[in-house]
Amino acid sequence: MERSEDDDRPHHVNRSEPADSADIVQARDVHGGVHFHGANPSEGRPLRQLPADVRHFIDRRTELDYLDGVLSGDTGESLVVITGTAGVGKTSLALRWAHRVRGRFPDGQLYINLKGHDPGTPMTPEQALDRFLRALGVSPAAVPSDAEERAALFRSHLADRRVLLVLDNAATSTQVRPLLPGTASCLVLVTSRNRLSGLVARDGGRRLNLGILPDSDAVALLRRVTVEYRDGDTPEQLRELASLCARLPLALRIAAERAASRPFMPLVELIQDLRDESALWDALTAGDDEEADAVRTVFAWSYRALTDDAARLFRLLGLHPGSDFDSSAAGALLGTSDRIRQLLDALVGANLLEQSGPDRYQLHDLLRAYATDQVRQLEAEDDRNAALRRLLNWYLHTADSALATFMPFNRTVAITEPIESAPLRFPTETAASAWFETERENLVAATKAAGQNGLHQTAWQLAAVLRSVLMHQNAFEDWLATARAGLAAARAAHNRYGESEALESLGKAHFQARRLAEAEECHLAALQIRRETGNRFGEAVSTNALGLLGLRHRRLDDSLAYFRQSLAMFRALGIPRWEALLSSNLGETLYEFGHLGEAVEHLARALALQREIGDRAQEGNSLFFLSMAQRELGHTAQALHSIESALDIAHGERNSVWLAHWFVAYARVLRSLGREPEALEPLHRAAVIQRTLGDQSREAMALDCTGETYRELGQPEEAAKFHLQAAKTHRELGDRWHLAVALDHLAAALTDTERPTDARRHWEEASALLAPFPDPRATEVRERVNAALSDR
Repeated sequence: MERSEDDDRPHHVNRSEPADSADIVQARDVHGGVHFHGANPSEGRPLRQLPADVRHFIDRRTELDYLDGVLSGDTGESLVVITGTAGVGKTSLALRWAHRVRGRFPDGQLYINLKGHDPGTPMTPEQALDRFLRALGVSPAAVPSDAEERAALFRSHLADRRVLLVLDNAATSTQVRPLLPGTASCLVLVTSRNRLSGLVARDGGRRLNLGILPDSDAVALLRRVTVEYRDGDTPEQLRELASLCARLPLALRIAAERAASRPFMPLVELIQDLRDESALWDALTAGDDEEADAVRTVFAWSYRALTDDAARLFRLLGLHPGSDFDSSAAGALLGTSDRIRQLLDALVGANLLEQSGPDRYQLHDLLRAYATDQVRQLEAEDDRNAALRRLLNWYLHTADSALATFMPFNRTVAITEPIESAPLRFPTETAASAWFETERENLVAATKAAGQNGLHQTAWQLAAVLRSVLMHQNAFEDWLATARAGLAAARAAHNRYGESEALESLGKAHFQARRLAEAEECHLAALQIRRETGNRFGEAVSTNALGLLGLRHRRLDDSLAYFRQSLAMFRALGIPRWEALLSSNLGETLYEFGHLGEAVEHLARALALQREIGDRAQEGNSLFFLSMAQRELGHTAQALHSIESALDIAHGERNSVWLAHWFVAYARVLRSLGREPEALEPLHRAAVIQRTLGDQSREAMALDCTGETYRELGQPEEAAKFHLQAAKTHRELGDRWHLAVALDHLAAALTDTERPTDARRHWEEASALLAPFPDPRATEVRERVNAALSDR
């Protein structure tokens, strides 16, 4: 959704308002005001992210005892790296022990598959931190774009908490290191095929090398799986079968499942089949890795026992670009949904596929590699391409269907790619939003895969659909990755329209990440293409984006020019929603100029259109700016009505972002009415919610307004504390305008406390900061500051 104010901040709808007074240290003064000295986000209930425990787990008593010793403090470690060859059971061991001891970690357990050895790209530390922070209750608005800031925020959330982290399938120490907590109260388990020596040498980790199962344990695992289905198998036969499986748990479970599914077939015959398969594999390969060859032999042995349909589905799953999938995606790959659940069940039953949740499936990375080999060998290139095209276009059309359900205003690209498998339909906004959250990794992978496989139209259109979702989730890595893939695909297809859409997406992503130079470059490039191709709607959108950049830089003359151009274009195009939005943007800019009467006219026009089309979000935003203009005009009763109407919208939508920002305007109106003690409560709530959301700029604005209120209440010492904190934050953010305003307020409060030297120092800095801003409001503040300096 486009925004008319501070569009660099994501405006995520938080469906439950954060707690307020419980999150902040309070003390009441004689006026009933609240002194708040810092807040921590509400932590919520402990997380339980561990996947299900492993069935038929065998012994590993020595290793489990070692991990128990880590927990009891015998080894003094808080980081353990479980290493070993593929298929040896590293994840099984980690999950078995994690489930046994989860009660010792009352603040929760975090789990992530880092995909270090998947066929696709391993997960980056930034992506992992993003997922952990959201799981810990951090709003998308609070997730920093900077990698180091994410890691620091993650450590802050885990400080003084007892959490177990399982970092599965890591590739390198560099991938893991940013995910380590900064407290010994947390314990980290890492699994990897690699030794990760850096984590041991540099980070104080302890390596636990997991070998293949002892002969007795391997036999016990086979017997445990088969005992209810077979009898008469001798220990010698089971040992021979275990040896053929290289005593690796993954291969043993597959072999045991096949034996259990053929209860009347003598085990010697199954063993001979496996020996024949092994001999064939030896003839086809020249590898010297006996364990890997044994695993592949078992895979092939079990795969050849599948029905033709199940075998074809298994190998086609090797084309799926993501790490997990549902039955609908599997049906799209296969080209039919008939009996798809039965075929998936057959693969799960053969231990060639894992069911990870309700209608969610995943392949072990070794099995994925085997499936990929099979599909390349046994499917013609045209058939492989057709299956992948069916899948990726199914993701494209289903994503478009979900977007149409819960963000219809953001559906700006007409999907032109043909659809062979029916996309999903969503009965509610909640269902559509949940699908996007579940499938986000797959959608990003699908966008990249489409571009890499020459499906350029699919790639840029899917990137355009995802833009509308990712921009509200503050998902910078995924957003930038898909936008760049879309841009490359559009250029490869010589599609100028798609190129401009991708450039707009990149511009918005950079804008939200506060990389304003890159944002401006992208928006100017998009504008040029749209002008050259006669895309008037796109031209108007790009012009509006440049106006928002002007607002962010406080280049108000530029903003006025861009917004007026964009408004004229949208009026000519007859698009009332955009006309209303641009009227609101103009109203905001005119308010910043101090042209209050004109601001009210534009905002009234915006409100009329927004109410006509039912755009509640933008209606609330226009009411917010209208209340500020009315207040400064002295129409305080009207201002109160406007801001209360805006707050009603925020409450009705249960939108914390709107609520927190608009509370400050509400407090200003209360102050204008002489109700300063009442103003402290909404300011208190605003600061708490902004701290929870992680919006430092708006939290600082709430604190600065709180300082003004305390000064009006005759408590300048208290006021100075709030202004000082606000100034500190604005300085850290590089916000020259708001820093100057806060310093002016701070100096006034210090004057009241008879500290003229300190006051002068802050006014001098404010005067220097205000020099580059030529607009009337800035000029007024600068003249007031200079007058204060000349009086002293």
